[in-house]
Amino acid sequence: MTHATPQSDSYRHVLKYTSMFGSVQGLNILIGLVRNKAVAVLLGPMGMGLVSLLITSMNFIVQATSLGVSFSAVRHIAELHDKGDRRALEAYIGVVRQWSVVAALLGMVVCVAVGPLLNALSFSWGDHTLHFMLLAPAVAMTAIGGGEMAILKGTKRLRQIATTQIVASAASLVVTVPLYYFFNQKAIVPTITLMALATLAPAMAASTSHYPYRLRLSRRSLAGSRPMLRLGIAFTVAAAFGSGSDMLTRALLNKVADLDTVGLFNAAYVITITYAGMVFSSMDSDYYPRLSAVNHDNRHVSDMVNRQMEVSVLLVAPLLAALITLLPVILPLLFSQAFTPIATMAQTTTLAMLIKAMSLPIAYINLAKGQWKPYLAFEAAYAIAFVAAVPLCFMGWGLTGAGWAIVAVHAIELLALAAYCHSRHGLRMEPNTLKAIGAAAPLLIAAYASAMTTQGVAYWCLGATLSAMLSAYSLCRLRRMRKA
Repeated sequence: MTHATPQSDSYRHVLKYTSMFGSVQGLNILIGLVRNKAVAVLLGPMGMGLVSLLITSMNFIVQATSLGVSFSAVRHIAELHDKGDRRALEAYIGVVRQWSVVAALLGMVVCVAVGPLLNALSFSWGDHTLHFMLLAPAVAMTAIGGGEMAILKGTKRLRQIATTQIVASAASLVVTVPLYYFFNQKAIVPTITLMALATLAPAMAASTSHYPYRLRLSRRSLAGSRPMLRLGIAFTVAAAFGSGSDMLTRALLNKVADLDTVGLFNAAYVITITYAGMVFSSMDSDYYPRLSAVNHDNRHVSDMVNRQMEVSVLLVAPLLAALITLLPVILPLLFSQAFTPIATMAQTTTLAMLIKAMSLPIAYINLAKGQWKPYLAFEAAYAIAFVAAVPLCFMGWGLTGAGWAIVAVHAIELLALAAYCHSRHGLRMEPNTLKAIGAAAPLLIAAYASAMTTQGVAYWCLGATLSAMLSAYSLCRLRRMRKA
């Protein structure tokens, strides 16, 4: 890969691919909105709480047993694809698929084995052990699907990746609504399983159309993939920290409160974390490989981090300002009137997403440089702080306190990452990046403050004015980037 040193080329590249992946993510979110609305109406907060506990538990098992194949395989597949060595590429794809099957089998065994433990951690009433154990097929399909998506990413089948994601989202909607309508909470586990199948099937169809599925398990081929596994396991452990913190946080909230609270917390969390993810969706597919390519040059790394951070802040800030203002209207539309108590928590959590737009580009530096120990240390520290802070602040100040806990944890992570990478890798903030943050952050904070302190006409006028100001500023800066 050639280094795009001119600033204009770098900005145009970041804008192009962030916009492309963001558009796909946005369409998936629209489909998800309809699905979430149906689930909220049909199951209510308690049902959504149960769905949240089961899905986060399943994700934790997948992350802990997937061996990181879906992440670590992408780089080497891309290298072989660029060289045009079809034979070597097909051989390595076979290895990836072998490890995906191994991960799937391991995940199923672990899911069945830890079912009683997950039940004890998550519930103080009833016996839901069988629910957790029956997630085993979904765990296996998710692991295999991750391997197929790695093949599509590595061979740069971007259009098929987008199509696969859209088909999976649409299929999950078609599956979810009828099952919940006719069977209510009894359909939760079958629905999760069918959603995993809906994700696997289009990915498998797309990848096998180019590279037929040939599975030959052999000790020699498995032993030759140690570099992929070393990187993958490091990433898996970090991801497991994240999934584990999500699972434990919801389990603790269920212990200190009830499933209704878990459902409300999850809804507030999803509406901010997931939807801000439209801006962050290009990080794994585009930003991380580019950062890895220049990882030995700290100056290039610093430049790339600054540009990604600046674009992310300018794109996400207007979205968050509009979300803060419109949440009282959006919540009943997305979920139901039963979810209106989460408005203040969701508005508070939007501030954490602006901080994440700054911290996420920095967080990839250690991973891009192959320094997995500090990467894991930061991920572990964040997970521990999240699990400790959210339930504690909830007990003191309710859901709003949980929102402020999320903001505080993100802020501490940003400061720690920036200090470490400045000291270890010479990371420096450029004037353009500081200007973007210095303009966007006060306007977003003002939008939040107005939402907390005003009502009626004043609420809508101030919210609309501040959102428009932030949008105009961001649009002006982004246009200048494209024309520079």
